[in-house]
Amino acid sequence: MPFTLTMPKLSPTMEEGTLVKWRKKEGEFVKAGDTLFEIATDKATVEHNALDPGFLRQILVKEGESAIVNQAVAIFTATKDESIVGYKPEGEVRAVVEIKSEPQKTAAPASQPKASSGMMAQPVFAPEPPLANYTFPGPEGEVEERIVASPLAKKLAAEEKIDLTTVKGSGPHGRIVAEDLKLGQPNAAVTFGRRAIPSVAPGSYEEETLSPMRKVIAQRLQESKTYIPHFYVSQEIAVDSLVRLRKELSDAGLKLTFNDFILRATAIALKEHPALNSGFNSVNNTLIRFKTIDIAVAVSLPAGLITPIVRHADFKNIGQISQEVKWLASRAREGTLLREEYIGGSFTISNLGMYGVSEFVAIINPPQAAILAIGGIEERPLIREGEVVAGKMMRLTVSADHRVVDGSDVAKFLKTLQKYLESPSLLLLT
Repeated sequence: MPFTLTMPKLSPTMEEGTLVKWRKKEGEFVKAGDTLFEIATDKATVEHNALDPGFLRQILVKEGESAIVNQAVAIFTATKDESIVGYKPEGEVRAVVEIKSEPQKTAAPASQPKASSGMMAQPVFAPEPPLANYTFPGPEGEVEERIVASPLAKKLAAEEKIDLTTVKGSGPHGRIVAEDLKLGQPNAAVTFGRRAIPSVAPGSYEEETLSPMRKVIAQRLQESKTYIPHFYVSQEIAVDSLVRLRKELSDAGLKLTFNDFILRATAIALKEHPALNSGFNSVNNTLIRFKTIDIAVAVSLPAGLITPIVRHADFKNIGQISQEVKWLASRAREGTLLREEYIGGSFTISNLGMYGVSEFVAIINPPQAAILAIGGIEERPLIREGEVVAGKMMRLTVSADHRVVDGSDVAKFLKTLQKYLESPSLLLLT
């Protein structure tokens, strides 16, 4: 008897997956436990093993295609030659919306989806069509693929390295003549570099399908920014001592990142200010008070962003934190993180300092109540004890959920961070 294999749900937030590679071919016998295919989920690329034995008779979702959870991906049979003619696969069916359009003289406003269950309707944002009739301006406002110039003018222009596209011709039909190149004349050339003529219409674009990971990021962060009342508090921190200490440790063979120090300082600060180690349950409309300090660290991947978690961060010294973050980040890039290594967390850190940005604000990762954004270290003149001196500064910004914490809570948390990061030797002792 034929039976259906459906797309498995491999994480709580997974709604669909992309089938990266089939490990079995049509007609092959599959034993229970054999690896069937690789799936790119919203979090990582994982292997899926067969639960039941059988012959793989028909692949319904090809490599590179996506399927929603519980959608049929293949048909199996218990025996090799059993007919599957007329067999209707079981499982969910992806909704297909047929969009018909007719030419219109004027653009009509796009229809808005109906709001349901109190949810705000999402506005429609779509690109305008390319400007097919646009003409790139050249000399005299015209585009010419071939420059019209006399042979002598071309020879002189080559010798003097003059760009003829910047010269206004005074000859018949705008032809450039030698006189147009003479210095001191009204039409003397000013060279700004050779200008190529673009061949693509302005506003041209191509569209890419969102990866499963990017789809979830888009959905969750849009919901976070729409429904969570964000507010932001920033603090500048003098990190001269931190820079010196890190270099001294590096010279002694202990390689630590600035992020390692910040993560350790954050763990201590969260222990002293538990209001920031909180969240909001929008299902029950209740506050969440996390009993453990589990810090998620944002790691950028080609397919999107993932946040592996340092569990019980307040119980780990800076060396343990450094090793764990490196290990988690490498496995995140390989797509081999286990579910418990990226699901949950009580607080998140996002660091763009390595890219040289001065500051930024991050979007809260729900149900957490706060996220810390770290800018780069900048050297600038400072006034200390009445004198102008060079100093190294870093800006930290907390995005917080005003339903859970108040500005004073965040301010106290940042001042504690400042204390530890401006006296970083304390982080080696606590």
